[in-house]
Amino acid sequence: MINIPILTDCISEKQARELNPLVLAYIGDGVHTLYVRTKEMRATSGKADKLHRLVTEQVKASAQAQSLNNIKDLLTEEEEGIFLRARNSHQHSMAKNASVADYKTATGFEAVIGYLYLTGQNERLEYLLSEAIAKD
Repeated sequence: MINIPILTDCISEKQARELNPLVLAYIGDGVHTLYVRTKEMRATSGKADKLHRLVTEQVKASAQAQSLNNIKDLLTEEEEGIFLRARNSHQHSMAKNASVADYKTATGFEAVIGYLYLTGQNERLEYLLSEAIAKD
């Protein structure tokens, strides 16, 4: 079941690789959040505040770092390169409630998600997101 929006105007893998990795992470954060919100909305008959609490727990930096650890063996060489570029990039801000290591790993995770989304690799994106969450 696809829980992500379909991007109809994708960019090439080359164009995506040329983007600043923090831009990929910015897009990936939004895609990941929407994925989790949609998944929880379908699974929970709760109110918005309950959904918000459930989602917040899954999209915070420490949870995203764990999600990356859940799928790191599934990443292709290209995806691993995107992850490493983003993780190692100079970041101007840090999470208030996460370790530096978790924050950097979460940024790398988000960049992989952003890369797959922007390049239209929807099946791969759905697979990795479902695996990342299923193993939690």
